[in-house]
Amino acid sequence: MLKSDLIENMRKIAGKENVLFSDDAILTYSTDSTNIINPDEKADVIVFPLNKNQVSSIVKYAARTLTPVIARAGGTNLCGACLPKKGGIVLDFSKMNKIIEVSKDNLYCKVEPGVVIEDLQKAVEKMDLFYPPDPSNLKASLIGGSIGLCSGGPHTFKYGSTKDYVIDLEVVRSDGEIMHTGSSCSKDVTGYNLTQLFIGSEGTLGIVTQATIRLIPKPEAKRILLAYFDTLEDTSTTVNDIISNLITPSVIDLLDKNTLQTIESFYPSGLLTDKEAALLIEIDGFKAALDSQYEQIMEICKRNNSSYIQTAGTEEEAEKIWISRRSSFGATAKLAPNVVTEDVVVPRENIVALVKGIREICDKYRLKTCIMGHIGDGNIHPNIALDLRNEDELKNFKQAKTELFELALSLNGRLSGEHGIGCEKSRYITKALDPAALEYMKLIKKTFDPKNILNPGKIF
Repeated sequence: MLKSDLIENMRKIAGKENVLFSDDAILTYSTDSTNIINPDEKADVIVFPLNKNQVSSIVKYAARTLTPVIARAGGTNLCGACLPKKGGIVLDFSKMNKIIEVSKDNLYCKVEPGVVIEDLQKAVEKMDLFYPPDPSNLKASLIGGSIGLCSGGPHTFKYGSTKDYVIDLEVVRSDGEIMHTGSSCSKDVTGYNLTQLFIGSEGTLGIVTQATIRLIPKPEAKRILLAYFDTLEDTSTTVNDIISNLITPSVIDLLDKNTLQTIESFYPSGLLTDKEAALLIEIDGFKAALDSQYEQIMEICKRNNSSYIQTAGTEEEAEKIWISRRSSFGATAKLAPNVVTEDVVVPRENIVALVKGIREICDKYRLKTCIMGHIGDGNIHPNIALDLRNEDELKNFKQAKTELFELALSLNGRLSGEHGIGCEKSRYITKALDPAALEYMKLIKKTFDPKNILNPGKIF
């Protein structure tokens, strides 16, 4: 197939103004937030579809010509999930960005894949509703990518991740036909749960063109604090004691000493920098119940040797704490030309061993590392600052990454809690999965995409 034929056909389907193929555009869409650039793995054309019918026509053309199709949302993923490994058509869904319907009576909304997550949250909050999944890049992350990778975020501990809120998907199959996987009902066990199968599949089984998302009532009030500790063990004990006292915080996040120091260096906000770690704890619910829970949490922190507790008496003070927490990636990026965020998850009882092990690995390979994450559900993110153009640093990073994944697996953990597998972790997946389960996954892929045109080179 000639590239000129491909471009001409895409223009016929989507319109000239919605098709890009310049060298600059190709370069831009051949990478993502993983900072991977491979000159031999480039997109052929970028298309901005406007509706499901255009997506269907594009995929039908791709199926006839055996052209790869890569669905791309915000490109903020951190595992190479939307890289055009085999070339082909990159579908940018940023123009399919409508919130189609919000039903307060039925507690759901219908959205296109290009809706920004923060915009969705703000829109439903005006109706006193709540969509909890909140990845750190929620200002740029799109709902389609969040579904493809099953994003989570700080509120996952109490509320769950994306998979707990999607109840129906409109999907373009690998043959270009359109199907729905579920319904608008809050409960539905009519046949296999295909909706869950597509969530986290990274666009390898079908392309999402619309999603029906479950909403919940917005919590009446929130309280937040930042508790500092001199040992990691005390942070872990504190989390366990809070849960043992029948309190379910909406957020329990860990920030290690390097993270605290780095944030304070570049985004000064009054964080203590001489402590081993801090716990960011948020509770929400009915206002009348929060004071008692808040006092209990503070008492538990003190009992477990918290040396200082920073409280928030106003919304402005609470927002200041959240800005500090969300600045961790940006602050780490100030340390070197590049920053790579990894994502592993272990049972909560193994968090201390995981954090200490990550530090040892990164010290061994002389890598600057700031460790943070969702300690409540065992999901830790090392932010590693380095220069990917430096061959020695790149080699050290690759070796460290392998040892990091081996460490997580040795602690009964997994390769990813919320970032996905993409092409960056695919080589490790055989170590993480039961061989029989892996074979079933490959059979599913072959069944849904027999020509292997949907985002090839990912997961496996």
